[in-house]
This record gives sequence, structure tokens and C-alpha cells, in this order.
Amino acid sequence: MPLDWHSAPLSRHTPIDTGYRNTQNVRRFMREQCGERFRFDRPFMAWVRSGAPADLGAVVDEWLRLHP
Repeated sequence: MPLDWHSAPLSRHTPIDTGYRNTQNVRRFMREQCGERFRFDRPFMAWVRSGAPADLGAVVDEWLRLHP
């Protein structure tokens, strides 16, 4: 059963699947992990959807690496 990105509880271990969506739920999780400065931009969203990150932890780590 695919993950409901709109309402599922998210953690750093949540896998990025082919049904991934940049929902308010994901944005809320990312702000909790990265701080209020967090924003999705087009290149970063493309990277997330590229299949490179395996889970949300990798997404958080990459955003923090790009925005020290």
C-alpha cells in the first residue's frame, strides 16, 4: 500500500517511493528537522524525485549540507 504523503506520520526513516509528493505534511516535517529557513526550490525538488535519496533522513541531510 502506497504511503499517504498528506497524513502519514513521517520520520527520517520514511522511504522515498515513486508516489512521493511535496505535501504540507512533508514541509512540516522538513521545517521540524531543518528549521524555519527550510524551503523547497526546483533543483532540490528535482533531486528528491530523482531517486537519489533513499529516505527522508537523506533529504534532511542534503538540505542541511547545502544550507549550513
